[in-house]
Amino acid sequence: MCLLSLGVGTAHAEEITKENLSTEAITVSDSMSSVEKEVRNSAVRVLTGNGHGSGGLIRYKDFQLVLTANHVTDGPLGSTYLVKSAFEDKLAVLIYSDPLHDMSVLYLPAKFEHTKGIKWKPASEMPAVGDALTYSGYPAWHSLMTYRGRVAGFEIHPKAGPQIMLNTYGWFGCSGSLIYNIKGEMIGILWGVDTQRGQVQENMIWVAPIQNIDMKLALEALCTGMKGNPKACR
Repeated sequence: MCLLSLGVGTAHAEEITKENLSTEAITVSDSMSSVEKEVRNSAVRVLTGNGHGSGGLIRYKDFQLVLTANHVTDGPLGSTYLVKSAFEDKLAVLIYSDPLHDMSVLYLPAKFEHTKGIKWKPASEMPAVGDALTYSGYPAWHSLMTYRGRVAGFEIHPKAGPQIMLNTYGWFGCSGSLIYNIKGEMIGILWGVDTQRGQVQENMIWVAPIQNIDMKLALEALCTGMKGNPKACR
């Protein structure tokens, strides 16, 4: 099996600062669906010690969470990461880590104000071959990019089980991007690309199905002893 985790972006974390990231208004075409616009607005950059990955800001009852790839946030539980949108920076805490399926969940103690994120809406089943999907992420040193693609097929990872093969574009820094269908349901998390004879095939993307995330387990430790009995903990 020839595949490559999309690691972290090639731009170093210290090079990605509020000062050199453009916050100018960007015109979005009317041809983009409301789902694509919402997905784009909820995409974030997750900074690590030596680069960055991407993530999706979600609204889970009264919590804001970020879903991303585990190899982006591979520190111990309780580690903090800087999460950046186009207009805000927030610190997030790692509360769920699944190296097998390459998925992580971060909790935001201080919420983003310019966006609430997308309501937690995981798909109940795997997509079909040919289904149209979308995601937004931060490849390499680039600013936010939005992509469309279609399910090309499926592969069985020897340890992690079924994986969705998406025909679209992916590159280092896109790892952790949350993939959605046209109904706004969350399909999975982008984590890898194919390689062939040492060459990266950036149009063959590996996606871990969203059904692998155990959100109840993710919130279990966080909710223990939390004051105020938040709705997400009930």
